[in-house]
Amino acid sequence: MSGSRFSVQGKVVLVSGGSRGIGRALAAGFHQEGAQVVITGRDGESLKQAATAISTDGRAVETFICDVSDVTAIRDMVGDVHSHFGRIDVLLNVAGVNIRQPALQFSEEQYDFVTNINLKGSFFVAQQVGRLMAEQGVGSIINIDSLNTYAPLKNVLPYAMSKAGVVMMTRGLAVELGSQGVRVNTIAPGFILTDLTNKLWSDPTMRAWGETNTPLNRLGEVEDLVGAAVFLASDAAAFLTGQVVRVDGGFTAGLNWPIPDGGGQ
Repeated sequence: MSGSRFSVQGKVVLVSGGSRGIGRALAAGFHQEGAQVVITGRDGESLKQAATAISTDGRAVETFICDVSDVTAIRDMVGDVHSHFGRIDVLLNVAGVNIRQPALQFSEEQYDFVTNINLKGSFFVAQQVGRLMAEQGVGSIINIDSLNTYAPLKNVLPYAMSKAGVVMMTRGLAVELGSQGVRVNTIAPGFILTDLTNKLWSDPTMRAWGETNTPLNRLGEVEDLVGAAVFLASDAAAFLTGQVVRVDGGFTAGLNWPIPDGGGQ
């Protein structure tokens, strides 16, 4: 992405859930584009490993420990980041968890685990950062949505519910913060290969189904999300807010069914 319109050079970018998977890939992408990246997560050692792997050019990636299910920890983390850098230009609200099992088997503890991180945590991170951005008069919040908000997948209902809430949160914050110069959007990934999903997609039947139903005929890589995120954070997206950007290889464009290519009755 060449040209100042697409530049995120020098922006302070906070990545919630930046130690692995999608968050780590986004952190690395923004670092490569010249941003000052800060990553947060629950485990200090994982954060250090990620920061070391990303900052191979000598520019530091800062780390702050934060469990986003703890609102007090969120307030402390956002305050510390702001005190350290004086501003937060971009929030990548990535931290999330999932449990795959039938809805009738979920315990209250499992339900709370998923929704406290995915929805409650995302809201309060966005709230705390949004306040600072409103004071600055400018900022971009990018939440991470899911394919499940297009159509819920079987056996991940609390996850799908939490991500549906993230979409409403995105739209509501866009309405409330737009007049203060803050844009709020969400990226909805398709089927992305990560450390947490590699086992799932190693099953040949699952892999064939995913590739067949994605028009680009492949599953996504975490790096496939970087371009959309950088665009949403840049001035090129200055008139774009409250939107869901689906980076899914075309999965939600339509249904791929086994009709012969030559057509038929």
